[in-house]
Amino acid sequence: MSSTSETQGGSGTLHRAIGWKDAFWMASGVPALVLFSIGGIAATVGNPSWVIWMLSVSFGFLQAFIYAEIAGLFPSKSGGASVYGAAAWVRYSKIIAPLSVWCNWLAWTPVLAIGGGLAAGYILTSFFGADAAINQWEITLLSLDFLNEGLTLRVNATSIVGTAILICVFVAQHHGISRAAKIQTFMGLAVLIPLLIVGIVPLLTGDVLATNLTPVLPISGSWNIEGTTLFLGGLFIAAWSAYAFETAICYTSEFKDPKRDTVRAIIAAGVVCVVIYTLVPLSFQGVLGVDGMLEPGIVDGSAVAGAMAGMVGGGSFVAKIMVVMLFLALVLAIMTSMAGSSRTLYQGSVDGWLPKFLSHANEHGAPTRAMWADLGFNLILLLMSDYLFVLAVSNCCYLVFNFLNLHSGWLHRIDNANAHRPWKAPTFLLWIGGGLAFVNAVLLGAGANVWGEGTLRSAIIAIALILPVFAYRHYITDKGQFPPKMLEDLSVGGNTDLSVRKAGMLPYLTLAAGVLVVVIANQVFHL
Repeated sequence: MSSTSETQGGSGTLHRAIGWKDAFWMASGVPALVLFSIGGIAATVGNPSWVIWMLSVSFGFLQAFIYAEIAGLFPSKSGGASVYGAAAWVRYSKIIAPLSVWCNWLAWTPVLAIGGGLAAGYILTSFFGADAAINQWEITLLSLDFLNEGLTLRVNATSIVGTAILICVFVAQHHGISRAAKIQTFMGLAVLIPLLIVGIVPLLTGDVLATNLTPVLPISGSWNIEGTTLFLGGLFIAAWSAYAFETAICYTSEFKDPKRDTVRAIIAAGVVCVVIYTLVPLSFQGVLGVDGMLEPGIVDGSAVAGAMAGMVGGGSFVAKIMVVMLFLALVLAIMTSMAGSSRTLYQGSVDGWLPKFLSHANEHGAPTRAMWADLGFNLILLLMSDYLFVLAVSNCCYLVFNFLNLHSGWLHRIDNANAHRPWKAPTFLLWIGGGLAFVNAVLLGAGANVWGEGTLRSAIIAIALILPVFAYRHYITDKGQFPPKMLEDLSVGGNTDLSVRKAGMLPYLTLAAGVLVVVIANQVFHL
């Protein structure tokens, strides 16, 4: 159960101040993520790109039911699915549990930098034009060729304006979840309504042409190894956006009624994402065709607003409205990411995985130290010259978290069989989730090759950073003992003894199988 301070809104803890509708609006930035990579996927894969989005969001929706179940086990935890899954893995490995939390954070937090950079680009292009001098100058600080050829750290107008945007978002969330949810409700409506219009109007007017959607062949021309690899690469990058509505359960310890609100929040967010991620890519490709989506302005996002205006029959005025909508969509995505990823850091600290100083909330119930950590990390990412590379590395981390968490569903069923579950997923969905975990392992092994030779290597380096971070927290700060609060949470199954492992060797065999699938996929599927 929650502590008194949590329930009554005491200082130093997160406050129980929202319902499922508020969490839904906190996650409303996720549908806008489709605009981050809709052009990039079309440019890489070709005609099957609209199928990729439908498949990917369907995978995400099926996975959400498992996340809803495990979230219900821990009404006093925040931070999202990785935190609830870590409680299953901790019995079997001290390092796998924090690795899941770390990968989840590494997956979510770059939305701040990527969204901030894109939003800054819209502002600079709108006020000065794409060819203006202010958009051309930059100062190179450091070459990162060892990570990916041509990658640098640089200062330019985009990074400066993006920094200002991130600071504004930080200030908006400093006063706690309740005020942030109110802000995001209005912004969410301003974003979701235009997205729905763009997705529906072309279908009603007959502007979506079947000839632009078929034949369903990859850009390579056939379903050979190269074509299949491109398709898997598209599914790989789409997962970063299409699965992301699971952030709706980041706020379990801030729900007034977590037993009721948790499942409602994630399913409502999932339904909206299924609609948006189906209609918007279908309409975009159906109207513009793959050739139209290969235009540089669509691939990098700078001309998406004009394209959307044209799709609904609007002129220059509608185009300007669409620019404002896209800017709000990006800011909304940034707010969603900062709210969710900072709570992952906060709860990871409370549970003993991450540095202790992060487990602090201000008088408004905002995890400000975690927010500062988020902000500082993303100010560095903003300096990177290739945001798509950042996204690809981020998604490698996301699929690792995804693999671990989908398997945590059946692990909790075995180790915590008698625990009260406010909502219990049908058993067949646990099987489907376990199968999708291995599908995602294939996407990790195959898809990373599509987005750059250094993608998987860079992700492994980023993931490995948890080793010294956790070792310092657990063995130096905590002297080899877990915080009492984390052990108390494990009592959902009636046993806090970490040496009791009812699943036996199954978790280890699952991990070994996952690594094997990634290695085989990486060797079989290549360009």
